[in-house]
Amino acid sequence: MKILAIDTSNRPLSVALLEDQTLLAENTTTVSKNHSVTLMPAIEEIFKQSQLKPEEIDRVVVAQGPGSYTGLRIGVTTAKTLAYSLNKELVGVSSLAVLAKGVQADAKTLLVPVFDARRDNVFAGGYMWDDGQLKNVLPDQHISFSKLCKQIMGKEVCFIGADVAKFANQLKELMAGQDYRIAPAESAVPRAFNLGTLGLLKEAENVNDFVPRYLRITQAESQWLKRNPQEGKKHGPYVKKY
Repeated sequence: MKILAIDTSNRPLSVALLEDQTLLAENTTTVSKNHSVTLMPAIEEIFKQSQLKPEEIDRVVVAQGPGSYTGLRIGVTTAKTLAYSLNKELVGVSSLAVLAKGVQADAKTLLVPVFDARRDNVFAGGYMWDDGQLKNVLPDQHISFSKLCKQIMGKEVCFIGADVAKFANQLKELMAGQDYRIAPAESAVPRAFNLGTLGLLKEAENVNDFVPRYLRITQAESQWLKRNPQEGKKHGPYVKKY
């Protein structure tokens, strides 16, 4: 199966072309640029490198979230447009799982990828390797860093991600006496190759129903709810499938 993988869920941008588990071409950058401007040229470049044509792919795999609101919208919209226009399969994968996939560990280690969600909150989840497969054992969530640490107390933990450094002081205090480590810096950048291999194992989704997994409401929605608390109680989902 030939796969185009797209990850614009955070500051890094990564795209890759795979044939099953084999990497054909990959383009990853951590320079903070406008993903809406750089994504399509990056995709065009890897098609040139691999000498593959867009119509030859079988599936588009995209990092579905959590992450940056804008980044997720750009990646998901591009993936949906390509899948629809080329009549190809579409699959979404957790952005946190992509980070966890880049770290090999024994079956006892809980891999905890972390994205900064501001105001001492994070996007985080828990993953473990089981018979060569990456398993999600702690659901992806939007949570305060202190509550996250309480959830994983007593476990052998490996934190993953560039944003872990922002919580270094809290980590020393909250995880004092606990068995934890921080993954090497090279593991902090999500790779579209890992995204593609994860997407290879999932079932295709309905292109029209596909939406990002934000895991929290936007700031504008939050402010509206504060001004209209009664309305918020009867408000339906903010993200709907059509």
